[in-house]
Amino acid sequence: MAPGASTCKEVLESHHTVSDYDVAMSESESTSTLNKSSPGLGGKHGIYSTNGVHELLECPVCTSLMYPPIHQCPNGHTLCSNCKIRVHNCCPTCRYDLGNIRCLALEKVAESLELPCRYQSLGCHDIFPYYSKLKHEQHCRFRPYNCPYAGSECSVTGDIPTLVAHLKDDHRVDMHDGCTFNHRYVKSNPHEVENATWMLTVFNCFGRQFCLHFEAFQLGTSPVYMAFLRFMGDDNDAKKFSYSLEVGANGRKLIWQGIPRSIRDSHRKVRDSQDGLIIQRNLALYFSGGDRQELKLRVTGRIWKEE
Repeated sequence: MAPGASTCKEVLESHHTVSDYDVAMSESESTSTLNKSSPGLGGKHGIYSTNGVHELLECPVCTSLMYPPIHQCPNGHTLCSNCKIRVHNCCPTCRYDLGNIRCLALEKVAESLELPCRYQSLGCHDIFPYYSKLKHEQHCRFRPYNCPYAGSECSVTGDIPTLVAHLKDDHRVDMHDGCTFNHRYVKSNPHEVENATWMLTVFNCFGRQFCLHFEAFQLGTSPVYMAFLRFMGDDNDAKKFSYSLEVGANGRKLIWQGIPRSIRDSHRKVRDSQDGLIIQRNLALYFSGGDRQELKLRVTGRIWKEE
């Protein structure tokens, strides 16, 4: 027993905290075997991780790589700052109180390491200093995309071809080829607009995929309809394209022109930013004609590539 140490019961509860390191730790940090890099990819003074060092940096509770502050008990057992809270300051290995001891030696060892990106198998072959790795991975262009379907909380992730197949097979999304569209949206009770997602259509255009969203929701106290386009790819590529949307009737029309948003931005983020064609319900019913008891909107649009 370490001098001055006291025993404690093992308690494991889910409790989230934020490390004081500048990048939040990913719970799904890869623990796969790390290979030495090819010449020219690493820094001049870095040490490439071996299995032994990698195991030392692996938290025994969550099995993720540890980042400062790395804590240790009086007997030298280490764990990450998130799990220190989860185990109620009790060492999961020897059951002694953890206290507030930092393992500065292990933090220094980690500082000298260089590791491959966790998305190496998806195409990223860069090598990074240990403490830069997480920051890169949060923005790595090879990281998987989230499913863009807005009708449910879908947890599927993957590359673009995987998500296109997923949308078609699992969500039964309509797929169309071409850069122009003409859609008619009909709803028998237009007063039911509370966060209702009505339509998602995927267009294959210029060899890329675009998601056309059309839905109804409350904007403050006003019921509105909104149409907007998202690009299945990164933001830098999305900016190479533009699109327009048009809706109208009875000699009136609304026209929206913009740049499609990358699906890196969530559906809700795009909707809440109002980055699209917004139609107030009264105007939408006016466009619908008739007795204004049924919504009948025709939305036309096109996508083009900026030179």
